[in-house]
Amino acid sequence: MSLAAKRSESGPDLVALASRAAEALDAVLADAILSVKARVGAAGTGARLFDREQRATHGLAWLATYAEAVRQLAAYTARMTEAGKLGEIEELVVRIGLGEYVAQVAGGIPMSQGEFVRPTDLGLATADVLRRLGPSLDALAGVGNTPENRARLVELMRQHHSSTVGDCGIDDTYEQIREEMRKFADSEVIPHAHGWHRANAYIPMETVTHMAELGVFGLTIPEEYGGMGLGKESMCVVSEELSRGYIGVGSLGTRSEIAAELILGGGTDEQKQKWLPKIASGEILPTAVFTEPNTGSDLASLRTRAVREGDVYKVNGNKTWITHPVRADLMTLLVRTNPKDPGYQGLSMLLAEKPRGTDAEPFPAPGMSGTEIEVLGYRGMKEYEIAFDGFEVPVENLLGGVEGQGFKQLMQTFEAARIQTAARAIGVAQAAMEEALAYAETRVQFGQPIVAFPRVSDKIAMMAAEIMIARQISYFAAKEKDEGKRCDLEAGMAKLLAARVAWAAADNAVQIHGGNGFALEYRISRILCDARILSIFEGAAEIQAQVIARRLMDRGN
Repeated sequence: MSLAAKRSESGPDLVALASRAAEALDAVLADAILSVKARVGAAGTGARLFDREQRATHGLAWLATYAEAVRQLAAYTARMTEAGKLGEIEELVVRIGLGEYVAQVAGGIPMSQGEFVRPTDLGLATADVLRRLGPSLDALAGVGNTPENRARLVELMRQHHSSTVGDCGIDDTYEQIREEMRKFADSEVIPHAHGWHRANAYIPMETVTHMAELGVFGLTIPEEYGGMGLGKESMCVVSEELSRGYIGVGSLGTRSEIAAELILGGGTDEQKQKWLPKIASGEILPTAVFTEPNTGSDLASLRTRAVREGDVYKVNGNKTWITHPVRADLMTLLVRTNPKDPGYQGLSMLLAEKPRGTDAEPFPAPGMSGTEIEVLGYRGMKEYEIAFDGFEVPVENLLGGVEGQGFKQLMQTFEAARIQTAARAIGVAQAAMEEALAYAETRVQFGQPIVAFPRVSDKIAMMAAEIMIARQISYFAAKEKDEGKRCDLEAGMAKLLAARVAWAAADNAVQIHGGNGFALEYRISRILCDARILSIFEGAAEIQAQVIARRLMDRGN
């Protein structure tokens, strides 16, 4: 009898099992929300107490993320089953993912390598949580994350080499886009990415030009402005595949996405007509200029000033961690236009034009200078600290034409930016998984390929399962965004989880490589460095958990 037949006989229907697991986690989450609320009070009150209890509040965010992840895995299982597409690979991924995530809720969810949130951290009795989860844990014990299932999944992965392990359950149009981007990454990115990384070199403009020809920079820009008019799900697919090739290539589109979102959401008609077609075509490369040396995520403390003098704003101040500014033509520049307005109220967004620079002369613009920040990974675009000293921006380039709207305009981009970051993380995780499997198949120790050893193959199986989980929660957030629904909670969860998945995949892939994983000549060393940034930018994991927790506490009040 086959393993598939044994699973079918030994356990309940997978759709029902997944649904019950999701319901059980929702029940645990509801208990946890009540418990944490009782400890720290409702959102908006007792901010100091909320911060002091970060173990509980951030743990709550992670629990909610797991509940959403299992809910989306259950929804995926139902859709694929109804469509007759839930094959053996898909079934194994679901079983392994369900078994592991339900068990982690009971035993400890890893927030990082050394931080685990357990029921007692949330004020819940372990026995009460186990009563909620018990039926699911029992049902999954023999048919979920078992050694047999993990071994069989890796066996099938070896037979069917593909970046995506199993059918992702998306529209055929998006799969066609994926295939096109995958071919581009395989032929024009992967063979060169490690060389670009080692040399700390820019991604060649020929590559950028080809990306523009493929429509990468205009994916979600409406057709009336020269874009393709596609949804955020297409952005996920493209970001995944390009980041699988090299995170720098996958991230080039992020700058265009952020700029387009800002202009579409807050720009005047004239600004939309002027900038969007050029962004869509790749004629203009934007960069986001938000962060300052001493602010980080605390944008309310932003100090860069823009003072109006006649028909221009004169900008003074410092920005840091600015990605790809030298070759950018347009800066979305967050400044303080009214120092009398406290916090976020005095912030405005400028569409600041600049000439393209070179390594010899990075910023050939009056009133602007910069210093490169050397980084471990996430190369190909280069990071800079920038100083503005009387840098001029025409008044007509104030986004929306009204001062004081900058923070509100920026907030409108956070959902899409975090969804795209989740997609980039999935791409990096895929790259790590591919490298791990390829190495494990060819590295022979003790007379056999190391993939034959369970501690090696188990790592690869968990990579595949977690990538699918992260993918499903990210696609769900993208669909919510496309339907015009508020999805900051789901987008934040997708980013939080996918970033951890990418780091775990890269770290385990290095472990599979052994000493060779520590050698610069092996691509996995680069992937490890690239993966590390994902839980830091677009909102550090701790900030992301804080935001998610506050939203959870606010719901239902």
